[in-house]
Amino acid sequence: MIGRFAMVLHSHLPWLKGHGAWPVGEEWLYQGIATSYIPVIEALERLADAGHTEVLTLGITPVLAAQLDDPGTIRNAGTWIGDWQWRTSDLRDRSAAHREAAAATHAQERLQYHRAGFSAALRRLADAGVIELLAGPAAHPFQPLLDERVAHFSLRTGLDDHRQRFGAVDGMWAPECGYRPGLERIYADQGIGHFLLDGPTMLHVGRDTHSAWTVGDSPVVAFGRDLSVTYRVWSPRRGYPGHHEYRDFHVVDADGFRTRRVTASTVHGTQKAPYQPELAAMAVRRDAADFVEVVRRRLVELQRYRPDPLVVAAYDTELFGHWWYEGPAWLEQVLTLLPAAGVEVTTLRGAHDSVAGSIHPEAGSWGSGKDFRVWEGPQVADIVYDNDDLQRRWLKLSDHTRDPRQTELATQALLALQSDWAFMISKDSAADYARARHAEHHGAFARIADAIETGADVPRGERPFPHLDARLL
Repeated sequence: MIGRFAMVLHSHLPWLKGHGAWPVGEEWLYQGIATSYIPVIEALERLADAGHTEVLTLGITPVLAAQLDDPGTIRNAGTWIGDWQWRTSDLRDRSAAHREAAAATHAQERLQYHRAGFSAALRRLADAGVIELLAGPAAHPFQPLLDERVAHFSLRTGLDDHRQRFGAVDGMWAPECGYRPGLERIYADQGIGHFLLDGPTMLHVGRDTHSAWTVGDSPVVAFGRDLSVTYRVWSPRRGYPGHHEYRDFHVVDADGFRTRRVTASTVHGTQKAPYQPELAAMAVRRDAADFVEVVRRRLVELQRYRPDPLVVAAYDTELFGHWWYEGPAWLEQVLTLLPAAGVEVTTLRGAHDSVAGSIHPEAGSWGSGKDFRVWEGPQVADIVYDNDDLQRRWLKLSDHTRDPRQTELATQALLALQSDWAFMISKDSAADYARARHAEHHGAFARIADAIETGADVPRGERPFPHLDARLL
């Protein structure tokens, strides 16, 4: 073997249950289930059946896991897929109608396989040594902007939830790959063995991404995302999903279906060519082979520095299937082809022996500019102010830890502090929805805080984290 490769996928959606329908809200969740989570799990199960182990490191946030295990979510996703099946009868393109009907029927059948929730299938894959599951803070906050006590509480709540669903915890996904000096102490206190930094965060302090590093004087190991390889698949400017044979995510026809292929950047809307699955399948084989060669060449290059180099690529899980329709097929082919090319496929857990020394990272993220601008820039200055104010008030009320209303208070605080709201505003992606959600949770937090201070009753609200213990704040 010329070296090792670790694929890391990060699965996350904010708390969407009961918060709107289209185009974001709950429908966002059902799309993720039908087009990404189901096909990715299927691909992993086929790899398992073929005898592959340690193929993938998969992060799943507690806030997403809670929704994927919720009986109401599963039931409503079935209704949504049923509507998808029904709408295929109105498709004027009969070949597309047949294709969509078959896809919807398959998704419905697979959803029944997960009718008790998705955690069971993921735990089976983890227990069989096929994947490594990463834990994380409860509701995917941007940790560098959290008060230390709040950061501890959010992570502890997330780890408790992970243990209940999946068992033991080793590594974690740091939301947005966000890091500030000192977070490693929180990780160590909570028993975290490793996490991922974005490549530039490492390179900025003179450490490479083809080794692992212990952080500061802690035992916690940091791995770095290799952007030269990662960006071959997807970057702000290029990547395989933009190739002309693939199904175009952004073009929806009059019947509400994506029946066009990317075609060319100069062709727009319904002027694009019809989607042809045979062409897309050929492109998947070509691009899978290309990626394997990119990884192989990178490892050969890195052998100049160490005999057993490591390359880590990391992506949002939702890229595979949801944004890039052919992504799960590409992923399965890559993970199958890499060993034949002399590359050992491993998980982050399996690459712990690549530690080369210690690192003292400065602040960073995988967002725009590789800094904090997405989550604390001028576009979201009001969000930052409100979140700081919320944390101060929450901590001030922490003396009332035996008050049963603390569970409701902590829940709304965690949902308000999700990194998604600032991200969606900064990127102008459903920004109005994000501002409304942020204001909703802040308002609910304030009403509960007032009730605690005055002794008033509050109704029981949403409970995405059943194992939340507010006394631990």
